[in-house]
Formats: sequence, C-alpha cells, structure tokens
Amino acid sequence: SGVLAFVSGVRFVVRPFGDSHGARLLSPPRPALDVLVYLANDVAVQLTVDNLPSVTVQELHQVVRESLQLSECALEVFSLWLISPLLEVQLKPKHQPYKVCRQWQDLLFRFTNCPEEEFIQDEPSLQFRRNVFFPKRKELQIEDQAVLRLLYEEAKFNILEGRYPCDVEDCEQLGALVCRVSLGPYDQDQHTASTLKEKLDSYLPAHLCKRSHGLFTALRNRGAKPPPYEQALLQAYRDVREEAACEEPVALWAHYRTYLQKCHELPYYGCAFFSGEIEKPAQGFLQRGGRKLVSVAISLEGVYVVDSKEKHLLLGLRFQELSWEHTRPDEEEEEEHILWLEFDGESEGTPVNKLLKVYSKQAELMSGLIEFCIELNAATEAAAATESASAAGPGQSPAEKRRPKLRRQHSVICNRIQQLATIDYVDNGKEIKRVKPKRTASFFGRQLSHSPTTYSAMQTAESLEQG
Repeated sequence: SGVLAFVSGVRFVVRPFGDSHGARLLSPPRPALDVLVYLANDVAVQLTVDNLPSVTVQELHQVVRESLQLSECALEVFSLWLISPLLEVQLKPKHQPYKVCRQWQDLLFRFTNCPEEEFIQDEPSLQFRRNVFFPKRKELQIEDQAVLRLLYEEAKFNILEGRYPCDVEDCEQLGALVCRVSLGPYDQDQHTASTLKEKLDSYLPAHLCKRSHGLFTALRNRGAKPPPYEQALLQAYRDVREEAACEEPVALWAHYRTYLQKCHELPYYGCAFFSGEIEKPAQGFLQRGGRKLVSVAISLEGVYVVDSKEKHLLLGLRFQELSWEHTRPDEEEEEEHILWLEFDGESEGTPVNKLLKVYSKQAELMSGLIEFCIELNAATEAAAATESASAAGPGQSPAEKRRPKLRRQHSVICNRIQQLATIDYVDNGKEIKRVKPKRTASFFGRQLSHSPTTYSAMQTAESLEQG
C-alpha cells in the first residue's frame, strides 16, 4: 500500500566503490554503489547496493531493516521517502528510488511554485520515515525498542521543528522526557535550570524558544519577570516517573512509549504534510484580506489545516465531517489548483455549508491521498466494528459515542473557524439559498455524517504514483 504522500531532509547520495572495497561485479560488469539513507535524527545509514538503478523500494527497505537490525514489524511501520526542502514524497514498494530521483525536477515543476533556478539545484535525500498509512493505535503495541526509538526520534524532530504544534504545557512535559532520555534520571546536583538553558532548543520547539527570548527582552525592559520556561522544564524533568528497580533499557522503552502516547493526542500526529495558502478574512476599511501560508496535514483519520506562522490549528475535520474536491486552472473559472473542503457550520446562528479554498499545486496529491485513506478505512471498517462490538459487551456505550476529552479553550489544537475566509451556503431541501457568492447548486454531493465510508471526490485526480 502507499501513494505519493508527504514529511525535511538532506541528499540522495550514490558513490561508486572501487575494487579495493571488495565490490562485487555483475554481468555485465557494474560497480556496487554506496547509498546513504537518512534517519529522522540525521544519522546516515551507509548501504552497499548492486545494480542500484533497478533496485525497488521493497528491496532497499529490507537492506535498511537488516542493517539496523529491526524486527519484521518495521516493514509495516516505516517507508522510504524522497525529501528535500521543496517537496516530500513517500514511495511505493514497487518504485525505484534512483529513477524517481532522476525525475525530481519534473516533480518540482509539477507540484511546486518555486523558481526554475531553485529546483534545478534542489536534491532530495532518501529517508527512512514513518509510514503515513500505519495506524497510530498500533504503535503502543510495539515491543521492539529499536523501532520504538526511531518513532520517538521522528516525533521529537516534528515537535522541535514546530511541525506538530503543541501547547506550552505539553511542550514542557515532552521536553522533560527528552531530558530524561538524553541526560538520564534527574539528579538535583547535576541538572539545573541553567544547564538546561544551554541546550534549550534540544528540548523545546525552536519557535517557542525564540518567542521566549524576545518576550524576555521586552519584559525585562519593563521590569517584569520572563516566562520561566527553564524552571518549568526542570520541574517537569524532576516529575518524570521512574519505575522502581527498573533496568535502563526497560526504562527507556517506557519513556519512548510515554512520549509517543502524548504525541498521539495531537490530531496531526503521523500525517503527511503539504504546503498551501488560504484567503484571510477581509479586514479594515478597504476590506483587504490577502493570503496566509498553511500546512495541510492528512492522515488515516482526517484533514487538518495548520497556520504555518502562528503554529496552531485552523481547521480539523475527520473524513465523516467533510466533502472535498480538487479543481485545476480554468475549471470553475479558477486560475490555480485548489483543494476545496466543505463542512457544516453556522453563520449568524443559521446552519450553513462552509467552503474553504486551499490554493496549492499539491492539491492533486492531497485529493488523491484523501481518497486513498477513505478507501483504506472502508476496507477495515467492518472488521473493526465487529471487534469493537464484541469487546464492548452488552450495556456498554460504543467508544465512538463517548464524550471527547475536554480541551483547553485556547489550545493550539482547537479549530479557529473565525480566522477562515469561507463561502457559506444554506441548504433548503434541493435548493441552495445565497449567503455569499451565488451558485445554482451545491458545490459537492453532500454526504451523510453517519456514513463516512461513502465520501468521494467529484473528480478522480490522475494518480501520479502509477508511473
């Protein structure tokens, strides 16, 4: 399983080995090549591969697993990605990385807006990352510590880079676990706020450290106290629970699981990420809006639009809560590729259908991934429902009907509908009554909320992955 999906990287490097390195010659003679596969923590795994141009992802994946001594579960957990600062691609098992790499400029031209001089110089790296189609519910069942460590390192990278926006309180708890893993159990004689401050960006997201520094400067000039991130982090480090008489390997395994379990509370954990823009609501006398940079995160569970600058969620929709469509230039009189998201909302107390336009040359990829995830969910839904019903037993409420965990009112993972410029429609039977720009019919075939597996795009985008 797999589609061209999307996670930030270095380079795909191949170097010929001479006979002095014991390279095995093929017939016709062709030298073995040295391939660097990068992990999430920037560690490079060096592999020697024969006949590299024809090696498939499946074959290379096996070589990586053997090199890292990972158990068979890693086959399902991880995938190979081609990643550069401009584009991120999860590869299918049948793909040949070398050949996809040779087509990289074509992919950049098709799916990015960067100038030609930039994508000519852009080189992707081959990376071993989490498979976007691996359900996060299975992660905490993993017993292989090496696999769990890789998942922990990738989650930590995404937290520190701000790709997974996180509330300050949660950042401190996650940072404390990083302290525990890297520094060992808390020792009041060795671990102080000043020692943590020296490497603060190794424990807390970079944007949070920068903001705290700027705020510190502003408040210091006014005679106020700065935000006590170092002290809060130290306190959280001190509070990390340790199992009594537990050997260090077992303790680390438990801390990796705790870190991942905390990350699972973030709706965009394990998502593939795409870049795009949305319109800002009109403001001021001249009613100027402009556009805002966003990341669109897509997983097996839904679609999430994240403010790239402010590092918080703007809109999160599970698949049973949305309909979608991808339009190309010249369709519907549009000049750009657009991913349309339709969902239920209200306008001045009136229930409406809301349309959000996401401008992106990657809209085709987003649409294809949404459709694939819904099909994948549909294939496993019946078995999961049967298992859930038998486990619940008589007299118990199904899990999906339980009230969700109470969230902080201003949490970064709460929807911010008021910050979106949407097109709103009122649905009166078969007719659409105009609230904002008029259409003669609903833009989407609306889907019933109790039937999530029947959602489909109005247009099936041509799949780039089939090549």
